[in-house]
Amino acid sequence: MPAFSLEPSQTARCAELRTLAAERLRPLAEKGEPGRVNRPLIAELGRLGLLERLFTSGALDLCLMRESLARACTEAETALALQGLGAHPVHAHGTPAQRERWLPAVSEGSAVAAFALSEPGAGSDAAALGLRAERESVGAGAAERESVGAGAAEREPVGPGAAKVGQAEADAAVPGWRAELKGAGAGSAAPGAGAAVPGWRAELKGDGAGSAAPGVRTERETVPGAEAPAQPVAVPDGASRWRLTGEKCWISNAPEADFYTVFARTTPGAGARGVTAFLVPADRPGLTGSALDMLSPHPIGALAFDAVPVGADDVLGEVDRGFRVAMDTLNLFRPSVGAFAVGMAQAALDATLAHTAGRDAFGGKLRDLQSVAHTVAEMALRTDAARLMVYAAATAYDEGAPDVPKRAAMAKLLATETAQYVVDTAVQLHGARALQRGHLLEHLYREVRAPRIYEGASEVQRGIIAKELYANPEAP
Repeated sequence: MPAFSLEPSQTARCAELRTLAAERLRPLAEKGEPGRVNRPLIAELGRLGLLERLFTSGALDLCLMRESLARACTEAETALALQGLGAHPVHAHGTPAQRERWLPAVSEGSAVAAFALSEPGAGSDAAALGLRAERESVGAGAAERESVGAGAAEREPVGPGAAKVGQAEADAAVPGWRAELKGAGAGSAAPGAGAAVPGWRAELKGDGAGSAAPGVRTERETVPGAEAPAQPVAVPDGASRWRLTGEKCWISNAPEADFYTVFARTTPGAGARGVTAFLVPADRPGLTGSALDMLSPHPIGALAFDAVPVGADDVLGEVDRGFRVAMDTLNLFRPSVGAFAVGMAQAALDATLAHTAGRDAFGGKLRDLQSVAHTVAEMALRTDAARLMVYAAATAYDEGAPDVPKRAAMAKLLATETAQYVVDTAVQLHGARALQRGHLLEHLYREVRAPRIYEGASEVQRGIIAKELYANPEAP
């Protein structure tokens, strides 16, 4: 598709989205609680099929969706974008089991995703992450709490008619291990036991095996002559596991998300080469969070990791290659952040055109003043230039062009800086009325500031652009 024009069908779809946003999404957004995840709004995005399109559309279509929604309902745009940002790593780098578990729920709007990259000491410097993923060895003799058999420090022997699992298993929630109860007369597994944790499998083997706790898969198997009391046996799958310790901050949808794409350091001192991406469900033991009160009342919070267990089944992509997962996600979403900004700029421009055409001033209309007319022309010029760069970057991503990082950075930089100028100028031309709480421009003024910071601040984008230029000095 040509980079600098849209097909009539695309233009019509954008108009339809703006109408849907105004009629069906904005009322839900207005009912939402500031600073909280608006689950009814997300569910409606799912019913409209917009969330599913996050995983079936290209970068240009994502930009068109975000721009269209932003012109009519920034809250809906943000909710859509955050679902995509948090779930894209699962879509692009997850295992079949990870995708099957989470993506359908994200698409229908019943599960909330979050992208957990930034930290108090590593916001724009993503390679300097401090969240530690400390490896735990797997296998016999690894740690006392994994000891096997009678006399193990944190395992209780299991007698006929009862199968009790110690707190160590429940706390571990360890992917990569199987809990097996072997022997005749094995009873029911205790509720909350480690066998009910993702990555564990409870097998009750022997004559007269009882019922397992809800959510625990059981297998009946007759073992002739088996009379010994059942003993819990930890069977290593040969997979690695880690404990996450540290903090994340300024995480959108935290602490209310259902799962997080978390980036943690698995190899100390290795910079970008020592980061691994993990899919961490929100109910993992040791994971807590708190909400942050921001300039624009979005759901943003901080996360604390206190030895949160993760295993090989939670890795997204490859171990120590998580920075690639992060950059792949950001290269897709940076142009669409620009599209969000373009949508806000266009909304401000539309409001300014209507205001200056109807406002009486100095014996005529505001638009009759040359200084006002030229200012509005400048607003339109910059908005269109930013839009074209966003579309070009998105098309380059869809075509697999080699200069995507540079184009994505340029698109985000130009569009977000442009939107700041256009919204600020619109406020100036409207005067005091634009500063009243509830006015469209008052809303946009608070919304437009953050995109120049998140997903790579403007200064970071300039650094990326310069790096790419010097690496490929002959590239256009």
